[in-house]
Amino acid sequence: MAREIELKLVLGESAAQRLAAHPRLAGLSARRETLINSYYDTPAGDLQRQRVALRLRRTPQRILQTLKTAGEGSGGLSSRGEWEWPVSEQALDLAGLAALPPMQALGRDVLLALEPRFATDFARTRWLVEDAEATIEVALDQGEIRAGQRRVAIDELELELKRGAPSELWRLAEALAEHVALRPANASKAARGALLCDGRRPTLASAAELRTATPRQRCDLAIAALDALSDSGERECLSRAREAFDSLADDTSLTTAIRQPARRLIDALAEPQWLTPSFGQHSLALLAALDAR
Repeated sequence: MAREIELKLVLGESAAQRLAAHPRLAGLSARRETLINSYYDTPAGDLQRQRVALRLRRTPQRILQTLKTAGEGSGGLSSRGEWEWPVSEQALDLAGLAALPPMQALGRDVLLALEPRFATDFARTRWLVEDAEATIEVALDQGEIRAGQRRVAIDELELELKRGAPSELWRLAEALAEHVALRPANASKAARGALLCDGRRPTLASAAELRTATPRQRCDLAIAALDALSDSGERECLSRAREAFDSLADDTSLTTAIRQPARRLIDALAEPQWLTPSFGQHSLALLAALDAR
C-alpha cells in the first residue's frame, strides 16, 4: 500500500491556458496522455458508503487496477491509502482484491457483486516541479464523468506530493493562484461519479449543522457547497456556501486573518464570474489562517 497525499483544485474558465504559461511550469517539459477509467461498485453502493473507490484505468501503455480508501483531511488536501497494480485485461482481478484489507472488511458477497458503475475519461497533462524542499507532480485533468446519459465536466488540478512536507503543496498552490483562477475542492472524481450514477442531489449542510461546526468544518461545508454547485448548477448550493463563509466572517471570536478573507469570498460570490485568481487567493488565505489557529 502506498500513501497518496494530494491537494485538489478546481479551475475557473480559461484557467488551463494560463496555467501552462505560469512561471513555475512554463520552463518544464509536460507529459500528456489520455486516461480511460471505469469505476466499480455494487448495485447497492457498498464501496461508496465506506468511501472506497475501485477503478480500472487504461493508459496508452497498460491497464491498472486501483483501490483507494477514504481520504483524511480537508480544504482540498487529502491523505489516503492506495493499492495499484497492472492487470492483463479490462476485467477486475478479484483474487488480488480479495487479499486487500478494505475488501476483506466488506466481505465476499460485496466482492462478487462488483460491476461497472460510471466512467471518467480525460486528458491529463503532468509537470514535475522540483526544488530543494519538495518534489510535486502537477496534473491537469480535462474531460468528463459519464453515467448513462448524464455528463459532468472535469476541469481540475491535482498537486501530488512525491517528496517533502505537505505544506509545500499549499506553497505551490499559492504561487499558482497569483495568475490562475482556482479554488480548493474536496469532492473526488469517484464521489462525483457516484452521485451522477444514482441521479442524487448533493447533500447540503443544514443550518443546525452549520451552527455546531468548528471554524474549519464551516470552511469545508462552504467548499462542499461549491463542489455541489459545479455539478448541479443549483442556486441553493451558492446560498449555502455564502452562509458558511458568512458564519466565519461574522464570528467575533475569530481573528481578522480569518474573518477578512471570508468576507472577501462572500462578496465575490455575488458576482456572475466569481471564480477568479482573487477568489483562489482569498480561499487559500482563509485556509492558512484556520490552520494557524
